[in-house]
Amino acid sequence: MAKNQKSETITGVYQASGKGFGFVTPEGTEGQDDLFIPPRAEHGAWNGDTVSVELDGGPVAAGEKRTAHVTAVLHRGNATVTGSVRKHGRETWLVPANERLREPIQVVGKTSGVRPGDKAAVKVASYGTAKQPPMGTLLEVFGRDGSLEAAVESILFDQKIEREFPPQVLKQAEEAPQTVDAAALAGRLDLRDKCIITIDGEHAKDLDDAVSLEWDSQGRPVLGVHIADVSHYVPMGSPLDVEAWQRGTSVYFADQVIPMLPTQLSNGICSLNPKVDRLTLSCIMTLNPDGSVAEHTIAKSVICTTERMSYPDCNALLAGTDSELAEKYAHILPMLREMAALAKTLERRRKGRGSLDLASRETEILCDEEGRPIGVQARTPGESEGLIESFMLCANECVARHLSDWEAPAIYRIHEKPSNEKTEALRNLLAPLGYTFREPDHFSLQGILDSSRGKPEEYLVHTAVLRAMMKARYEPQNLGHFGLAADFYCHFTSPIRRYPDLMVHRALTALLEGTLEEKSGQKLASAMPKAAKQASERELAAQTAEREIEKCYLAEFMAGHLGESFPGVVSGVSRFGLFVLAQVGAEGFLPVEGLPGGHYSYSEEHMTLSGEEGSYTLGTLLEVVCVSADPGSGQVELRLPRGTPGVHFQERREPKRSRIERKVGKRPQGNKGGKRLPRRRR
Repeated sequence: MAKNQKSETITGVYQASGKGFGFVTPEGTEGQDDLFIPPRAEHGAWNGDTVSVELDGGPVAAGEKRTAHVTAVLHRGNATVTGSVRKHGRETWLVPANERLREPIQVVGKTSGVRPGDKAAVKVASYGTAKQPPMGTLLEVFGRDGSLEAAVESILFDQKIEREFPPQVLKQAEEAPQTVDAAALAGRLDLRDKCIITIDGEHAKDLDDAVSLEWDSQGRPVLGVHIADVSHYVPMGSPLDVEAWQRGTSVYFADQVIPMLPTQLSNGICSLNPKVDRLTLSCIMTLNPDGSVAEHTIAKSVICTTERMSYPDCNALLAGTDSELAEKYAHILPMLREMAALAKTLERRRKGRGSLDLASRETEILCDEEGRPIGVQARTPGESEGLIESFMLCANECVARHLSDWEAPAIYRIHEKPSNEKTEALRNLLAPLGYTFREPDHFSLQGILDSSRGKPEEYLVHTAVLRAMMKARYEPQNLGHFGLAADFYCHFTSPIRRYPDLMVHRALTALLEGTLEEKSGQKLASAMPKAAKQASERELAAQTAEREIEKCYLAEFMAGHLGESFPGVVSGVSRFGLFVLAQVGAEGFLPVEGLPGGHYSYSEEHMTLSGEEGSYTLGTLLEVVCVSADPGSGQVELRLPRGTPGVHFQERREPKRSRIERKVGKRPQGNKGGKRLPRRRR
């Protein structure tokens, strides 16, 4: 390397391996390889820190990563750390739950009430030096490490998700009216005499969308999508609004919900409860025979829903399998059937333009009265779920185009086409299976998806295409939605539980009232970019929390089924083993040493482990046995059944003590009876 290259400084995020070395992902250089940071070259950087690095000298062989060393930590990524409490003499230590954080943290200050084996969080006061360990002060105690309750609360803490609302927010929510004020009806389109229904899950309480269907004088369908006017009750800049902005979205897991808005609003005056007046924003669309929008009206409105319907009841009505339900809902059944037919037209139109139809598998965790997982079942959407999805997509597109045509400020939901790097990875993975494509356009990818249906490799193909997709996000500029093949798309239909929808409602209201050029309208426009960025970040946090908490619930469930065997499918491949999705819905890890035969070679390009006894890749079917399950970490360990040819079944051994545990003492066993503790607001 030339002299002037030796001092080249690069900024990026340090990713520790947990084994002494790490990598740095350079900023603003999409497609550029990570830099390898050798042991003792991280110079105090922790996993997640933003650092500056300098490249080391020497030529780099083809396929090898460039080596660098950290020169400075620019921003710390771990202001707080969660982990398990240990005692070492009179000292209290926290062993980080994140295996990529290698150093135990000495807890200083008040530690009363915390016991060895508790799961807790500390605020880092010092990141340590060569002579001094990291230090931190105790923030929260979640319960006994290893318990489901402590795991859930620590995950919420890590993702900055609050259960409790601040007093000033609750006060404002409690002051909200319980019924619609007559003064609020002025200037609104009165739709209370229309047949309008909600269709939601059986136990849903935050009903933010309702639908109607009529026919005009030309015989064209007139679809109404009526959405709760949350913006009427949540003024911009109010305590309610600031809190909703910070949360960004509601969080759903197992049998719980952490709402974006207090329940006085989300389940009360904003919820489109049956047979009561509610304020709404309505998108009323007259459709052509092919499902395209011929004309539309967007208006502030008031509705009174005719019925509160559930998905199971609607599915039974459409299937014609329940005569009692058909008699009870005879007054809406004809409209429901017409809705189902219209939804199929809208679906055909989306598919015809290239909207991707990816097979997905969703599970529902069933809990007892105490919130403990007692079962897992596949969630298979029925006809009524598809009906609502089609109507909401149609309204979202119509509103997005409306805002764009009027050049109004907005937050769009965008989804870009796969990057060159992801495209090449997908091409390399699918080529050995006989699937090829030139460009990752909608019809090429959908053709691959359709060709794989019903074949052994279907799971692999659909998973690979899904992983090749870019992540959808919120932006103040319209860039289209690749997955839906939509030129215009935004989120309009869920303002109770998504902040971008609330901002879209405010933009529509300002447009309808002609205030976009006023000071309030200018303030709204200037708030859009920041709100889009915040919403994208909070959505990612919510998704991470929901995913990690679901793993803990599933591990708790699997802990009651140790030694049992289940059919499964390989859902992930690494050089260390296989991730297997068991048919019961839980995913576990099968170590490579538990596979038949001896040495296995790993191909990252083709996502395979290959050995003398065979090869394993995404979609490979296996029978597996659950040998351990830890609700505290969400980890499930699997083995092949006894008697599997070429496999020597070994009883699970206790894991070796880590360097951290050797330093601060033996790991105490968790207590599954951990008590859920109240969360303090940070």
